[in-house]
Amino acid sequence: MPTDSPLGYDVFVADPIAQNVTEPVPNGDRRMFSPLSVTLVHGERDAVLIDPPLTSAQAEAVGDWVEATGKNLTHVFATHGHGDHWFTAGVLAHRFGAQVVATEGTIKEMHRNVALRPVFWDRLFPQQIPDAPVTAVAVPGNRLNLEGHDLHIVEVGHSDTDETSVLHVPDLELVVAGDVIYNGVHQYLAESGDGGRDAWRKAITTVEELRPRRIVTGHKNKRLDDDADRAIAETRSYLDAVDEVLAKHDDPLGFFNAMLERFPERLNPGALWGGAVALYE
Repeated sequence: MPTDSPLGYDVFVADPIAQNVTEPVPNGDRRMFSPLSVTLVHGERDAVLIDPPLTSAQAEAVGDWVEATGKNLTHVFATHGHGDHWFTAGVLAHRFGAQVVATEGTIKEMHRNVALRPVFWDRLFPQQIPDAPVTAVAVPGNRLNLEGHDLHIVEVGHSDTDETSVLHVPDLELVVAGDVIYNGVHQYLAESGDGGRDAWRKAITTVEELRPRRIVTGHKNKRLDDDADRAIAETRSYLDAVDEVLAKHDDPLGFFNAMLERFPERLNPGALWGGAVALYE
């Protein structure tokens, strides 16, 4: 990142947590949720938090992390509507007196995820997720200001879900990409059918055209760096492999095993298995 920039960023990676599912993944792994990346973009005094985590325990840890920086948190931004990237936004906003913001499309998807809570999120993580009413508001021009520096909210359409966006920080040559880009973790494929992967590729191209040097992904292996070119290339390669392997296998188990063989180093095969089942329904 530019050494003369008054802005900086830090990343908190919440480790994988167990899902309330007794049946293991076909390779024998316990069903886990992918690691979650929470980003703090900060100036000398103020800061913006991007993609707050899923559970109350994770929010407490993130809140303590933010508090330790001594920064004044002004906004909490969610890149997309999946609950694992915003269900604790209200808790953290209340703790720091910040405002929750998102695009109009993401706000619509937030409401959809609230409706899914009883049958999906709360079944996977019973009594672990706080009350999460949708309090996010859109900001004029999709632009936040941090100590006189613009942070651009860029809408990219469908990636691993609908109505996604990223946060571009030109001063840092940084994109906080949510789930448009992945970094060493199996990608969520359950919403990638019916042209979804082609739309996802367009979203990746939109991010690439911002010319970032660093990308923070919504799900990352914390041992990996934030190199943008590598993360973009690997996310594209994974989607290309999905198309290739789908054409060769008639059932989710065959697809799962082939993808696992192709990408043995990626974290959380459970996410891959969930996507495999959805793609063959």
